[in-house]
Amino acid sequence: MVFQLGASLLDACVLGVLSGGDAYGYTLTQRVKQVIDISESTLYPVLRRLQKDGYLTTYDEPIQGRNRRYYQITDSGREKFDYYCKEWKDFKTSIDGLLERN
Repeated sequence: MVFQLGASLLDACVLGVLSGGDAYGYTLTQRVKQVIDISESTLYPVLRRLQKDGYLTTYDEPIQGRNRRYYQITDSGREKFDYYCKEWKDFKTSIDGLLERN
């Protein structure tokens, strides 16, 4: 994609994935990477920040002798995601208005 990805849009994408259900780190990064060209080393600090801000929680599950860290959206995270969705719709409408050819 030629357009630069801002922190808020990346946060919205992560919260969007998690609004569909809990995910462990690897699966979450793969889902985001299907849409956005981003490295795992960029995404993990985003996850830590969203957790610090109270939008995500984590829990560990043992799978085949190893722990997987799962991320779960909080009620605050759902509210933030709803806010991002509204803002995205408004932004998209404005940009579409500029880019549409009459």
